[in-house]
Amino acid sequence: MKLFENVVNYKINNITPEDILKYSKQFNISINSDQAKQVARLVKGRGINIFNDKERAQLVKEVAKITGPDVAKEVNQLFIQFTK
Repeated sequence: MKLFENVVNYKINNITPEDILKYSKQFNISINSDQAKQVARLVKGRGINIFNDKERAQLVKEVAKITGPDVAKEVNQLFIQFTK
């Protein structure tokens, strides 16, 4: 299971704006290209562990500042799906 967590966290911590836009379309989350760029900059290289509730919650709060609370809530639900 640890390998799976490492793979998911690696992908999150190295996500590109293009990846964010691709996943947003795939999971029907409204986000524009400027927001995707800001979120990618926010996450890139921070070593965030989305399997840690505290770290994930902090990230979602920061995403909410960029995208708004509704999109951040959807992103959090997506993260929760990835962690199950």
